[in-house]
Amino acid sequence: MKLSLIIPIYNEQDTVARLLEKVAQVKEIHQVVIVDDGSQDDSVEEIKKFLQGLKRKDQKTADRFEFYEKENGGKGSAVRYGLERVTGDYVLIQDADLEYDPADIPSMLQFLEKEGVEVVYGSRFIGPHSNLLFWHRVGNNMLNLIVNILYNTTLSDMETCYKLVPTELLKDLDLKANSFELEPEITCKILRRGINIFEMPISYVGRGFEDGKKITWKDGFVALKQIIKLRF
Repeated sequence: MKLSLIIPIYNEQDTVARLLEKVAQVKEIHQVVIVDDGSQDDSVEEIKKFLQGLKRKDQKTADRFEFYEKENGGKGSAVRYGLERVTGDYVLIQDADLEYDPADIPSMLQFLEKEGVEVVYGSRFIGPHSNLLFWHRVGNNMLNLIVNILYNTTLSDMETCYKLVPTELLKDLDLKANSFELEPEITCKILRRGINIFEMPISYVGRGFEDGKKITWKDGFVALKQIIKLRF
């Protein structure tokens, strides 16, 4: 089983090199597709510097990395762009802000060996995590509750970035989202197919707006609209 990792980037100059270093240490990752979504800071320079250094140090590991640049269109558009280029059997999305730890990826892959497990979500709320922004947690809880009611399920973190999904299935979902509404779109379309989602705990270190966090309360309303639209 081969895993492809998609990393959408937008203005993450302070964390992207450290994130890529962590990713490079995960041997279970077959392919890393980095997509810069029109960053306005030095993210591209940091990525190129890291890749050049990796090639000098470890060509075999460097060969797993692919880097693409595109005009800004939102996280969803960057993920869809990367999805067209993956070659692995499974896909996982990785944010570049260090909130999610790539060291959790091997554990997620192990659960695919269990009978009947097709999709694995890494939940931020059933594992160790730092304090979260209060209103973000409230928003997450509300959206989770609505999804659980409308789709008759018991997910704890449908908005998680760590969604381990078969490549064929993810492509067949025909994703349309351009921004953060991508997360509920993936979840709702999977649940509509009657596929059970297996959740496991992951570590999570949330960041605040002062650290560059981009999602706001407005994105919550967009996500709610997406959830309802896909259900009815």
